[in-house]
Amino acid sequence: FDVVIMDLTIPGGMGGKVAIQEFKKYDPEVKAIVASGYSSDPIISQYAEYGFSGCVRKPFTVKELSEVLKRLLGGKTSE
Repeated sequence: FDVVIMDLTIPGGMGGKVAIQEFKKYDPEVKAIVASGYSSDPIISQYAEYGFSGCVRKPFTVKELSEVLKRLLGGKTSE
């Protein structure tokens, strides 16, 4: 995968904070975007400190997601 997009909170399951650490064990250079509707969560404002490469706040637009993806992929959005 070029980029992983994961939710910060999964009721009854592993959320993004834990999942990114698991991803990093297998690929320390993984590009991961955290998505959340909880804009006051410190992970959203300081996503890089938690291992994420970018973030989008829900509800997000296609344009907002596209901008983050272009930044992470260096302008490449498909092959």
